[in-house]
Amino acid sequence: MARLDLTGKVALIAGASRGIGEETAMAFAEQGATVIVTSRKLEACAEVAEKIVAAGGKARAMKLHLGELSDHEEVISSIEQEEGRLDILVNNGATNPHFGPATETPVEAWDKTVEVNLRGPYYLTVKAAPLMKKSGGGSVVNVASVNGIQPGFGQGVYSMTKAALISMTQVFAQELGDQNIRVNALAPGLTQTKIASALMANEEATKSMVERNFSLKRVGQPQDMAEAILYLASDASSYVTGHTLVVDGGLTQRGAL
Repeated sequence: MARLDLTGKVALIAGASRGIGEETAMAFAEQGATVIVTSRKLEACAEVAEKIVAAGGKARAMKLHLGELSDHEEVISSIEQEEGRLDILVNNGATNPHFGPATETPVEAWDKTVEVNLRGPYYLTVKAAPLMKKSGGGSVVNVASVNGIQPGFGQGVYSMTKAALISMTQVFAQELGDQNIRVNALAPGLTQTKIASALMANEEATKSMVERNFSLKRVGQPQDMAEAILYLASDASSYVTGHTLVVDGGLTQRGAL
C-alpha cells in the first residue's frame, strides 16, 4: 500500500465534478494528495472539494473548460503559485453529443467532440509538463475508452477521438520519459456515468447485454476506474509508461463491442 501513497503530491484532475473524475479525486485525497478539482462547472467542483476537506483531505476547486486554452494557463499558473509543484495530471473530461452514423455527424458536434476529448487534453498536457519537470517528474493519466480500441456502434467521432487520445498517450510517453514524466491511458468499458446514461436507459436491454457480452456480469462503477487511475498515477506503476490499461469486465476480449 505504501506504493499507492500520494502524500505530498499535487494532483490536477480535469472533469472532476462527477463520475470517474469525482471518485478519482476522493481516492487521491484518501491517499494524501492535494487535489485540484476542476471542470467547467465551478460550483459542482466546489462541492467535491468541500467533501474532501470535510473528510480530512486537501483540495480546492477551479474552473477549467477543456476547450478554453486560457483556462489551462490560469489553472497551471495558479498551481505553480499556490502549491509550487504538480505531480499528477488526470485528463478525464469527455463529451459525445452525437449518437448515430458518423456520416451524419453535424459539424458542430464534430468540433465539440474533438475540442473536449482530444484538443483539451493535448494542450493541458503541454501546459502541465514544464511544471511537472520542475517538480522532478510526474504521471499523466488520460481517460480514453474501449471505443478507442474497437469503435462503438453509433459513436464514430467519439471513438475516433478516444483512439487519437491513446495515440497521444504513446507520443507523450516517448517525448517526456527523459523528464521522468510517465504518460498512460485508462480505457474504461461501460461505466455507470452520466455520459453512458443514454446507452443504459433501457434497464432490461442493459441487463441482457451484460449477461451476453461481459465476462464479469456487471456494469463498471466509477470507483473501479478510480482505483485503476490511482495505480497509474502512483509509484506502484513506476516502470509503466505508454500503456493503455483496459478496465471493462472482459468486454473487449470477447469481441463484444
